[in-house]
Amino acid sequence: MSLPEIPFWFLRHGETDYNARGLSQGAIDIPLNDNGRTQARAAAAMLAGKGIVAIVCSPMLRTRETAAIVNEVLNLPISFEPAIREVVFGGMEGKPLSPWFQDWMDGTFTPDGAESFAELVARLSAAMQTILALPGPVLVVAHGGVFRALRDLMGVTREGLTPNGMPLYCKPTAEGWQVVV
Repeated sequence: MSLPEIPFWFLRHGETDYNARGLSQGAIDIPLNDNGRTQARAAAAMLAGKGIVAIVCSPMLRTRETAAIVNEVLNLPISFEPAIREVVFGGMEGKPLSPWFQDWMDGTFTPDGAESFAELVARLSAAMQTILALPGPVLVVAHGGVFRALRDLMGVTREGLTPNGMPLYCKPTAEGWQVVV
């Protein structure tokens, strides 16, 4: 599995109260907090003038809210793609990410009722084939777990937290993918 070698922008939704508390959200559909709305407004300013032609967004509340705030500046068509929703963490939703999250990424532990990391990577590989076939560059507004899978597909380290509300430019190069803040 891999990604088409087509550059795109990625934006993790702005902060939620669960993010601020270090809790797993997964399929829990919660809104941005005030800091998350501020982050989305700052992201909009950073994305202005970057040539983005469309926004593809997860259908979850926190991403829809982020995309709507960004789109107050960009004024672009937004489409919603269910396949880029956040991973379902099952019995670990609403609980601290430590110590189980690394084992989940490594494929040695999958919480009850959750998607495995391998299932998430396969879902994102298929979704990005469709998304990156659109005229671009596109802005993908999604989630931290989703970006871990995308980093895996790009062959870059999946370690480290994806910052809330920080636009990331993902581009293929002769040496492999680069993620630029």
